[in-house]
Amino acid sequence: MQALIVLIVVIGLLAVLALALSVKVVKQYEKGVLFRFGRLVGTRSPGLRFIIPFVDALHRVSLRVVTMPIQSQGIITRDNVSVDVSAVAYFRIVDAVKSVVAVENVNAAINQIAQTTLRKVVGRHTLDETLSETDRINLDIRQILDVTTVDWGVQVTLVELKDIQLPDTMKRAMARQAEAEREKRAKIINAEGESLAAAALGDASDTMMAHPLALQLRNLQSLVEIGVDQNTTVVFPAPLMSTIGELGSFLARETAAAAPAAAAPPAGTGRTDKSLSPAGTAHGTAA
Repeated sequence: MQALIVLIVVIGLLAVLALALSVKVVKQYEKGVLFRFGRLVGTRSPGLRFIIPFVDALHRVSLRVVTMPIQSQGIITRDNVSVDVSAVAYFRIVDAVKSVVAVENVNAAINQIAQTTLRKVVGRHTLDETLSETDRINLDIRQILDVTTVDWGVQVTLVELKDIQLPDTMKRAMARQAEAEREKRAKIINAEGESLAAAALGDASDTMMAHPLALQLRNLQSLVEIGVDQNTTVVFPAPLMSTIGELGSFLARETAAAAPAAAAPPAGTGRTDKSLSPAGTAHGTAA
């Protein structure tokens, strides 16, 4: 009797164990790949799935996008510059069966092929192209990886260069080059400004030479501006002194011309005296 009870307990435990091993849950973002005695049977969609314990094997494959960092690679560019480049790749499994059957470890395989592809693609470009054409390099790497991994049931959706480390000597050389470019642009801008200023000054000079009075007025305006500054010492150029002298002579002539006119008697009074005096004399003589 005791042996029977032990047998029943053992059978019950085995049944519970078998039930536990036969129940599998495939999540919404997964696909189940079922093998029976090592042979592929098919796939299982998300949900509660039952298998035969010790006979079936269910591999669950995630269909979500996987973010895989590509570790930094020491690469020599086409113009023989050593750089360290790291990147990041995004991929997802589109065929669960191929990802299990065609490759042993899909993540490790993609990581290795991504490193070699990164080294190969960057090595075909110069340093300037690597720094300025990252979008093109990203696209080239993604296309190569996508073609290579299609037999593994994988689709590479995006590849991005993450970091490009330059040697210290190259950083200093690029800094000097950038500074030289800035100085070059500044000199060009200054030269263009001086050229425009010289052209404008030439036009103004031609205008003043054609109108001497305008030149004299400009000189007088300079005197007014000097007076506003309240300077203690003022230096007058020789042409300006000539202008002041000409202006003084002009004012003197105007003053001299106005003085005799103011001293002369009225015209009517002079004529009356002359007409009466001879007449009076004549009348006296007659008497």
